[in-house]
Amino acid sequence: MYSEKVMDHFQNPRNVGEIEDASGIGTVGNAKCGDIMRIYLDVDENQVIQDVKFKTFGCGAAVATSSMATEMVKGKTVNEALKVTNRAVMEALDGLPPVKVHCSLLAEEAIHAALWDYAEKNHIKIEGLSKPKSDISEHEEEEDY
Repeated sequence: MYSEKVMDHFQNPRNVGEIEDASGIGTVGNAKCGDIMRIYLDVDENQVIQDVKFKTFGCGAAVATSSMATEMVKGKTVNEALKVTNRAVMEALDGLPPVKVHCSLLAEEAIHAALWDYAEKNHIKIEGLSKPKSDISEHEEEEDY
């Protein structure tokens, strides 16, 4: 049911924890399944993500997508991080079962929420970034998986 990569990121998650005085923090959830994901970003003066951590309350797929998403944005600019999609996270994990696709949406939205928080704190606009949803289940059916 789950790929080896999903199992690896679930059993050995990368970047777990919090960043004190984070540049940006994004929290999103899914009211339907109860998953909650929080992403912490440490962004330097050149808008490069130097460190990223996560805390996730949810199923194994939610932990795995959080872990993979943090790996995908670490070392990237905020603009590059904005381009990490739920589809890219799923592909990096060699796929997810259809009933777990919403976990990758949580990861994408949590990154966007953390970037939004960073932009708000620094009074900047990140091109292409819109205000994130705090509950992805509201618009889940509309999403293009």
